[in-house]
Parts: sequence; C-alpha cells; structure tokens
Amino acid sequence: MPILPREQPEPSSAQPHEARRMAESFGVDAQRYDQARPGYPAALVTRIVAEAPGPDVLDVGCGTGIAARQFQAAGCTVLGVEPDARMADFARARGLQVEVGTFETWLPTGRTFDAVIAAQSWHWVDPVAGAAKAARVLRPEGRLAIFGHVYEPPAEVAEPFAAAYRRAVPDSPLNGQPARRPLDLYQAGYAKFADKIREAGQFNDPEQWRYDWEQSYTRDQWLDLLPTTGGLTQLRPAQLAEILDAVGGAIDSLGGRFTMNYTTLAATAVRADTS
Repeated sequence: MPILPREQPEPSSAQPHEARRMAESFGVDAQRYDQARPGYPAALVTRIVAEAPGPDVLDVGCGTGIAARQFQAAGCTVLGVEPDARMADFARARGLQVEVGTFETWLPTGRTFDAVIAAQSWHWVDPVAGAAKAARVLRPEGRLAIFGHVYEPPAEVAEPFAAAYRRAVPDSPLNGQPARRPLDLYQAGYAKFADKIREAGQFNDPEQWRYDWEQSYTRDQWLDLLPTTGGLTQLRPAQLAEILDAVGGAIDSLGGRFTMNYTTLAATAVRADTS
C-alpha cells in the first residue's frame, strides 16, 4: 500500500517488500530525508510507550532515526534495524544503536523487547514473516506498532505533480495512479496489516488507531521533501528538476505555501501471554 506519493508501484506480481531497489533508495540523501520528513504525533508515541510493558524498543526500518529519537526522548532504549547502511550510519551519528539488515534476516541473538515499532517502513517487510518474527522478539504483553503518515497534498499541488511526473517519466507504472488517493485506500492497507498480525496467531486482536493533524509548508520546504519520496529517489536530475519546477510553480500560485492535512494511521497489537 502506498504511504507517500509514488512511494510504491501499484500491485503487481512483485510484492512491495520484494522491491528492494526502491526500498533501499532512500539513503541517497540521508541528511535531506532526516531534515525534510515530519516526525510522528506525540500522542501516538506516548500511547505506545504507556501501553508497552517496559522501555526496550526495536525500531524496524529505522531509517535516519526520526521515530527512534522520539522514543528515546520519551525515555526508551531503542535498537534500530535498517537495510540501508547509509541511513544506518546517519542514525548512528545521532546517537542511535543500529544494526544493518532486513528485519526478516536480522538475528536477534536471544534479545527481546517491550515494543516493536515500524514507522513508515512495514510495507517493505514481508507481512507474514514480519509478524511472526515480531512475535518471537517481543516479551509477553509486548506491543507491535506499525504506523505511518498519509501524504496527500491538496489537489492544487497534487495534480500538477502528477501531470509533471507523467511528462518526465512517461513509461513509469506509477502513472496509473490518480493524483490524489482517498483515505479509505490507506485505511484498507492498515486493515491488511492487522489481518496479517491476526493470522500470526500470537497476538491479541489488533487495533487500528488514527491521528489527524496538519502542517504548513513553504515552497522550499515541500520541494525539499519531495525528492525523499520513493517515486523520485531514483530519477535522473533532469527528470527531478522538471517535476520540482512544476510543483514549485503550483505552490507559488497559492501564495508560496500550503497546508497539508495529515492522517497518521497505526495497526497495533499486544503479544499474547502464552506462558
């Protein structure tokens, strides 16, 4: 399921977690990624911490450590697992312990955790193997929390983006997507995450959480964020420039800034106490 504009291809014979080239493309500019991507609602972090049995957190696909630093600030001890060494190095430089690898192949070596989180990353994890592994590394009553943002800018920004993307990358399979997608599509994706957690048979019934918030972006702020999204991380400079010029012009026509209405969705469940 897409989490960012053009973050993933439309469903095909290859599942999102198998698209390793895109999944591991975000480290091309780790510093930009860390500066431009938004953090997560404080209420979400507080709730996960409060409902976990202790402070030890495993962050799956931790990236540059955006979510991990929020959990550290909330008093947690965080270990990150990240497949992209460039992202892992950036996170380490900012005080996070990170081990490089995919979650499916990562070796816990007997370590267990009070919470396993995946911030904007679970769609790159095999949903069946991921849920089973999360259950293995969680302590009894530990919580698995999968969450991410819905990035759908207003039509005045989204439609020029989509048109420019079609011009710049005419053969992309992503061009079949509409300029803006309904929230129901994202909610259905999180419902599928919950279904896979349920199928693992080692969790209590999953819950779905929702947090609505907004953030204002200037032209420069949005153009800084866009190149960190999955459909743009692998473009040639000329292609990227064409898209950013079109989007920048659209934002200029709105007075140089716009407000993004965000929704942060979560699928979460507590590991059943089988002792």
